[in-house]
Amino acid sequence: MGNKVKAGDILIAQPFMEDGNFKRSVIGITEHRSDGSVGFILNKPINIQLQELVQGVDSDENYSVYFGGPVASDTIHYIHNVGELLEDSTKIKNGLYWGGNFEKLIFLIQSGLIRKNNIRFYIGYSGWSQGQLENELTSGSWIISEWFSNYTFQSKANKLWEEALKHKGDKYSVIAQIPGKRNYN
Repeated sequence: MGNKVKAGDILIAQPFMEDGNFKRSVIGITEHRSDGSVGFILNKPINIQLQELVQGVDSDENYSVYFGGPVASDTIHYIHNVGELLEDSTKIKNGLYWGGNFEKLIFLIQSGLIRKNNIRFYIGYSGWSQGQLENELTSGSWIISEWFSNYTFQSKANKLWEEALKHKGDKYSVIAQIPGKRNYN
């Protein structure tokens, strides 16, 4: 796989990365183009529910919200597995979609058609300008791996970094055992 990243990949932070935003992070890449890249940190839940952020969300389920990254921290984004229900969604890969019609999303939540195990919400995003991510990959800041939908919808946030490394296998299973503090909010 080398240093080639694409939408549908994850970036796993190297164990000694000290950047507080990305320490022991796993980032799902939703868009990678020549002019830049966009992704969301999959393993940094924040202590807030969707109902606290968005007026009109009336549901018995608590929809968790995650810190997606330091860019545009006044925006909300969502990754889901119901692209066939939510028009204007961008397909990342089979079983993973990004965005879509927000008014219809709220309606589908109210109707019980989108449940908390179908969607994750993110405040802000992680973004790289042209060539920036390639430079970070070349310098060894990230390990590229495949983005499995269970990483988003089923894995425990505090175990995802280790899980993704173990799943990659070989030397990465050993790296997953390196002790270190996580920087979760």
